[in-house]
Amino acid sequence: MSENILIAIAWPYSNAEIHVGNITGSHLPGDIVARYHRLKGNNVLMVSGTDSHGTPVVLAADKEGKSVEEVYKKYHDTFLEVFKGYGITYNLFTSTHTENHFKVAQAIFLALQKNGLLFKQFNKQWYSPSANKFLPDRYVEGTCYICGFEGARSDQCDNCGNVLEPEKLINPRAKTGDGALELRDTEHYFIDFSKLEPDVRKFLKERAPHMRDTVLGESLRKIEAEGLKPRAITRDLDWGIPVPVSEAGWETKKLYVWFEAVIGYLSAPIEWSQLSAENEAWRGWWTNPKAKQFHFIGKDNIFFHTSLWPAELMGVGSAFMKIFAGEEIPLILPFDVPANQFMNLEGKKISGSRNWAVWGRDALTRYDPDALRYYLTANMPEAKDSDWDWAEFVARNNNELVATWGNLANRVLAFCYKNWDGHAPDVDVKTLRPTDVELLAVIENGFNSVGAELEAVRLRSALGEAIKLATAVNVYLDVNAPWSAIKVDKDSAAKTVYTALKAIDSLKVIFAPFLPFTCEKLHGFFGYETPLFGEQYTETVKDSLGEHTVLRYRRGESETRPQWKPSELQPGKKLNQPAPLFKKLEETVIDEERARLGK
Repeated sequence: MSENILIAIAWPYSNAEIHVGNITGSHLPGDIVARYHRLKGNNVLMVSGTDSHGTPVVLAADKEGKSVEEVYKKYHDTFLEVFKGYGITYNLFTSTHTENHFKVAQAIFLALQKNGLLFKQFNKQWYSPSANKFLPDRYVEGTCYICGFEGARSDQCDNCGNVLEPEKLINPRAKTGDGALELRDTEHYFIDFSKLEPDVRKFLKERAPHMRDTVLGESLRKIEAEGLKPRAITRDLDWGIPVPVSEAGWETKKLYVWFEAVIGYLSAPIEWSQLSAENEAWRGWWTNPKAKQFHFIGKDNIFFHTSLWPAELMGVGSAFMKIFAGEEIPLILPFDVPANQFMNLEGKKISGSRNWAVWGRDALTRYDPDALRYYLTANMPEAKDSDWDWAEFVARNNNELVATWGNLANRVLAFCYKNWDGHAPDVDVKTLRPTDVELLAVIENGFNSVGAELEAVRLRSALGEAIKLATAVNVYLDVNAPWSAIKVDKDSAAKTVYTALKAIDSLKVIFAPFLPFTCEKLHGFFGYETPLFGEQYTETVKDSLGEHTVLRYRRGESETRPQWKPSELQPGKKLNQPAPLFKKLEETVIDEERARLGK
């Protein structure tokens, strides 16, 4: 029976372009898992969007001298271009600056308030007398009082990962240069996470069997060390979602971005349902206890997604559905949070300000998307930080992607197309030899072995298993050498070629989650008329906040039935003219790309 699978991916800030670390950190792994489950026939809903309200976008707007809305839309449009180019098949990639997201986030606030988990309190926040306003946390930098990092924000240190108390920041300064700062009292709403701590501990222990050790360990360690403390969920800001209260003085405050952006995992499915004219469809992934939610993020957001976000959902209980839909049904909790570590670049941390990055859009101007997807998966930072190395990129492309898999598919199809008049050899499958049957059994078992790794979100290992299977077919061909056998025994060569074709036809499906573009081409070379996957497209949506463009995915005809299964290639099947799938890269690429860095 098919399962409902929600793939929810971290929402990128709209203040910078997407680089390879962002892609391999959350977007690509989410897409690989989504494509696998679609091939299995599961009901997949993959969502994300642009985080439009964080102070990073406000800072970017100040720097560029543009309105915040202009800046967020500029970066949002580049995100759509990148994700479409890399084949990141979002059912909906939207934005937090939509009427729908405002309503859902405000309903979550009201549900927490109804359940007695919100309270008001005055706290200290940095104030700029020269600018005559409170400064958002990201506007204020200083030295971390825990680890000594000099570039810590007033609310969190990106070096040690700890949540900070603004008043303890050492040598605070405004990033905007707004002169001396003062600590002043300001009133905000807080969510009392301490009341939810026992439930969060229970949740983490229940998820232990399938959560990564790095994720579970960090989450439990932080709770043991610090506990869950109340946290402010509003801020003194001009840009963002209004606080849904009628009291005087709250008109100038907004919902805190850390609180409202993650609610996009819920609001995006609701928006998708509305756009699809199936207004209640989102419930299948949010109120169905059998549905599974996977939240793909980077390691800097682990604690938020494993502890604070589940706590919010627990605190909401059935009240959100009562407020939003008029009936009392609880929302479900995440099934897994497969957070990745960071990808560095040539031995150094990726830095956009120093242009020490491989930018997603730029890379697509020189390399095919599947070549990039392959390296990003083979080098994915699942258990520890990884490093993008241009020499390794070229070596893996040439020695693995081209030599092991691409050449295998091309030489067998080209040889067959030439010598059997554009058809698969018309052999009697009952006469296949033991070595033929043995190879096909190995490939057939690959659906189980690779599938098990994909189920557990061990994507590097899954891709490695697929390459091993391709290597097994290469070894089989080396032993049986149909290019030589055809000269003396065409029937024997025909059995070898048919067996290899059937193995490659199966491998095409196994590789498809990782290499969708080339596997789709290969699917066509085999003469299949119905594509493996659906199609991506953009759509302009209008609401009370204006227009915004979204990226969507239309489910393909073949995805309505399971495709994750061994080939059923029929002898004598008509094929189409094949062509090489991948390009070999010259060694000169290495120095050329390294010369671009830091400039």
